[in-house]
Amino acid sequence: MSGHSKWATIKYKKALTDAKRGKAFTKLIREIMMAAKLGGDNPENNAALRLAIEKAKDLNMPADNIKRAIAKGAGGPGSNALERVFYEGYGPAGVAIMLEGLTDNRQRATSEIRHIFSKYNGNLGENGCVGWLFERKGTLRIGKQEINEDSLFSLILEAGAEDLKTEKDEYEIIAKPKDLEKVKKFLKEKGVKINASSLTMIPKSTVKVEGKDAENFLKLIDDLEDDEDVQNVYSNFDIADEVIEAITAK
Repeated sequence: MSGHSKWATIKYKKALTDAKRGKAFTKLIREIMMAAKLGGDNPENNAALRLAIEKAKDLNMPADNIKRAIAKGAGGPGSNALERVFYEGYGPAGVAIMLEGLTDNRQRATSEIRHIFSKYNGNLGENGCVGWLFERKGTLRIGKQEINEDSLFSLILEAGAEDLKTEKDEYEIIAKPKDLEKVKKFLKEKGVKINASSLTMIPKSTVKVEGKDAENFLKLIDDLEDDEDVQNVYSNFDIADEVIEAITAK
């Protein structure tokens, strides 16, 4: 599972660069609009909106952009243009892939995603073909410099989280989606700084990918995440950190 964390870190760093920031802003604006459309414009009563706003602030999105996105999603012009789309398929070496998207043109989105899959020897499948391999969870990421592992483990047990995973530079806390906000609030009250939080799909098992398949797979994931209609990409790949670093450094 370490490869997932390494890839998430790389993608986050890419989003901070000027070349990627504009596209990241566009995706987050859509996410904020949809959250406001479905749950209202008050983040205090809308957990999805609150989470989207936090992600936008993490990438230093201007406050005015956030406000405009909320207003548009909550009933402004164009608020009904977006719809949620979900895709499932297989990449090289039989790796399972799930996509969550927001689009104003379902036909265009499907056509482009199918093309990206086929470009890297993958296959877009029917909805449900890989969904059973994943579980919806909430995650929190905390830098190791913040707290030692034993102390953090005691805190998350008290807060009601499910698991703690230790990576090279960070801890990853896993919780049920309904408990994410409660765990986050508890840790903040204890003075623990949280680097990032999200709702995600965690694989129940993983597929080891090596060699040329690993390179093709990461290119596939990169292109999918770059697509304007794709919000989130989930997969059950297992690629060694050093292999990911070598491929992304090319």
